[in-house]
Amino acid sequence: MKSETDSRRCRKSWGGINLPAPRQPVSRTTTRRHRTGHAGRPRTSRPIRPRLRRAHPSPSSPNIGPTRPQSGATSPLSSCRLSAESPPESGSHRALHRAASIASSSDAGAAGRHQEATCPPVSRCAAVFASDPPVGYHFTCGGRLTLLAHKTAVYKMSEFLELEALDGIRMPWNVIPGTREDAVSCVVPVSAIYTPLKSIPDMPVVPYAPLRCRMCRSILNPFSRVDYNAKIWLCTFCFQRNQFPQHYSSISENNLPPELFPQYTTIEYISTAETGPVMPPVFIFVVDTCIIEEEIGYLKSALAQATELLPDNSLIGFITFGTYVQVHELGFGLLPKSYVFKGTKEVSKEQILEQMCFFAGKQKPTTGVIAGTRDGLSSESISRFLVPASECEFVLNSVIEELQKDPWHIPADQRASRCTGAALSVAASLLGVCVPGSGARIMAFVGGPSTEGPGSIVSKSLTEPIRSHKDLDKDSAPLFDKAVKFYDQIAKQLVHQGHVLDLFACAVDQVGVAEMKVAIEKTGGIVVLAESFGHSVFKDSLLRIFQSADNGLGLSFNGILEINCSKDVKIQGIIGPCSSLEKKSPLSADTVIGQGNTSAWKMCGLDKKTSLCFVYDISRKVGPDTVAQQTGKQLYLQFVTYYQHHEGQMRLRTTTISRQWASGAATVQELIDGFDQEAAAAVVARLVSFKMETEADFDPIRWLDRALIRLCTKFGDYQKETPSSFSLSPRLSIFPQFMFNLRRSQFVQVFNNSPDETAYFRMMLERENVGNAVAMIQPSLISYSFQSGPMPVLLDATAIAPDKILLLDSYFSVVIFHGITIAQWRKAGYQDQEGHEAFAQLLKAPHDESDAIIKERFPVPRLVVCDQYGSQARFLLAKLNPSVTYNSDNPAPGGDVIFTDDVSFEVFMDHLQRLAVQ
Repeated sequence: MKSETDSRRCRKSWGGINLPAPRQPVSRTTTRRHRTGHAGRPRTSRPIRPRLRRAHPSPSSPNIGPTRPQSGATSPLSSCRLSAESPPESGSHRALHRAASIASSSDAGAAGRHQEATCPPVSRCAAVFASDPPVGYHFTCGGRLTLLAHKTAVYKMSEFLELEALDGIRMPWNVIPGTREDAVSCVVPVSAIYTPLKSIPDMPVVPYAPLRCRMCRSILNPFSRVDYNAKIWLCTFCFQRNQFPQHYSSISENNLPPELFPQYTTIEYISTAETGPVMPPVFIFVVDTCIIEEEIGYLKSALAQATELLPDNSLIGFITFGTYVQVHELGFGLLPKSYVFKGTKEVSKEQILEQMCFFAGKQKPTTGVIAGTRDGLSSESISRFLVPASECEFVLNSVIEELQKDPWHIPADQRASRCTGAALSVAASLLGVCVPGSGARIMAFVGGPSTEGPGSIVSKSLTEPIRSHKDLDKDSAPLFDKAVKFYDQIAKQLVHQGHVLDLFACAVDQVGVAEMKVAIEKTGGIVVLAESFGHSVFKDSLLRIFQSADNGLGLSFNGILEINCSKDVKIQGIIGPCSSLEKKSPLSADTVIGQGNTSAWKMCGLDKKTSLCFVYDISRKVGPDTVAQQTGKQLYLQFVTYYQHHEGQMRLRTTTISRQWASGAATVQELIDGFDQEAAAAVVARLVSFKMETEADFDPIRWLDRALIRLCTKFGDYQKETPSSFSLSPRLSIFPQFMFNLRRSQFVQVFNNSPDETAYFRMMLERENVGNAVAMIQPSLISYSFQSGPMPVLLDATAIAPDKILLLDSYFSVVIFHGITIAQWRKAGYQDQEGHEAFAQLLKAPHDESDAIIKERFPVPRLVVCDQYGSQARFLLAKLNPSVTYNSDNPAPGGDVIFTDDVSFEVFMDHLQRLAVQ
């Protein structure tokens, strides 16, 4: 590739081996026409999941779970009443076609930039838009498009999707390496991405407590061995013999409780004797008033709509902050009343108790910790600040309606005095005093950077810029470490209390998401990043939080997650929104990744899509009897989640899965057969994101390159020193494309992103499931034209054509891109004229699809509608593979040229093949 300067020839080298490093697209990206080519892996944005039951494992496929009967069964025991959860979210049906790739064809004689806007064709059949996208194409490492066996491709993909639908788990390796040495050589660690509260159809919810092993505390599951005559069950994990209690006396082979049914590997328990009374959810709104009047108007409107959707039994608190912090007494309805705190200091629980008169007219206890009604506080004093939504509607609406901009004068050369940290400290202490251990959320609405008191990220003077990535790299951001330390203390306090911190950051400037990240992640909070409180991203996302559980997020609280593993498997840690409970156990590995050194984690907040990445360590070492011992053996993993359901009662959900150990001479092929490329890409993305934040001298590009080369060297099929002979199994061949796009993604390349944006992207990556993570790493691209229905096309510059509309789904944004001819026809108004109904439908089709994507996603993605050669076309061009750039030789007509120095996927694969065969 040609280069203007030597600096643009940036390559990462190690051991005399060079692999081209990605370059960020030039921010002033422009395009021109060029020839067509093939690169990248296109995916449909709405893949369809077929309704499949778990099939009996065939001799050629790995044994990766229990057999599921064709029809569901209920427990024959008279004490078991089953209730089915809601069906899985509609977004799960978009996953099947992610592995499919199809060839894009360029139209001969495509119109150029200055083509005359002739009339669109009117004789096309409108039915073309109803056709389903084809599947079965596959992009090989050599750059060729090859048609695979259609049935085989669909079966391989549906196998993993079916397992995810049954238990909410995806694993990169569904056949587990037999020894530590094998696991290390596999490059991608043995891991699992688990969604604890995934909606599972026909999942039983039983009204009694689970049976636990008296030795390891694991729970009875379908893999347990049962002696029906002696009424004894054998623990799957520690092989302890356990006696069934008296109320299981009628158990037999023909009379099983639900937890022993082979299809119920995931089950929920509700024990009314243990849960006690239903606990209402608690919400404290913490509102920034240092914003302009227009923004306050938008925020008041959004809050008014959100409060109407609150459950009637939920408890509501309200805090505003600017130069000072004001806690509003919603329980006092005669007139507005609030307590004011300085914004320059932290506020402790003792100060809250004293200054807010919790013991007015009563004697304060002299010993012990005062927290909640159980420790001396009266319910009357708590109800002054936390009031049921059904009782404070008028007062709350009055407070919201009377919100005004912070009255303190702001000099022209200074920023507003905003005490975000002090306000969050007051909210955390107030919840710790009133409702410790009960599910509660602090919902902070912030419109600018904190400049006052603890947690401030920048001084008031406008001459000092807000920290950038360059400042953080050079340690020239003096307030950053201090603010992170403050929010880490807030996180520990909230985790101890079981409360959540949510952040709605709506400003053109940075507000401090990077500093608050530790508190949001450890408490399982939600983040929404938008440019304004009037933006649809904020307004629609806020309303979606409070929708009914069937259509909304299904917010749950105060969860504790525990795991159990088979022998020779240990847990290194979790990458995701949780906090370690520091429960030492034999299951903890010596090496730590993420939240480790424990076998139990606190999840203060979780919802139906919250996903965690478990990283395991295989402790078994190579020995003379290793192969014989693991032949035919199964590995078992159990996840136990105890949480406060959105309906208020405490529930326990347990998921138990089985995977097969790899063994014998066919180990490599067994591993390949059980490899899930999408799950592997999601795990690697989380790992590289975590390492970039925790390791000072970490080089992500070099680490990714080395990992990919090692993987291809181990599992590729090639002749030594012959790059042209290199090939990968269909089970692995898409993985290099994921790594190519990951190297160019916003998770690795921080160029042109602020620290707040980078923190937001990484937080979303670490809490989403595999399907959404893959959309973040490698966006899907769909083409709409008169010649064919909606069809996935290559994520490449050659996909652009004047007479086509492209729909890009990159998770955070949805882009509708009109070719220049389509844009000219639209501007001429042909869609409104009689006889051009097909053109009107062509314009409408991508908008219907984008509406469906936006409707099911949280946070709501940004919708960008742009035209070819327009300024906002950069949102699409930055994601495309630059197969032809401004310095390419002999560009042919058709497609666009991207002005960038980034390497193309073809060049990347050429280097990968050359290095893998050395």
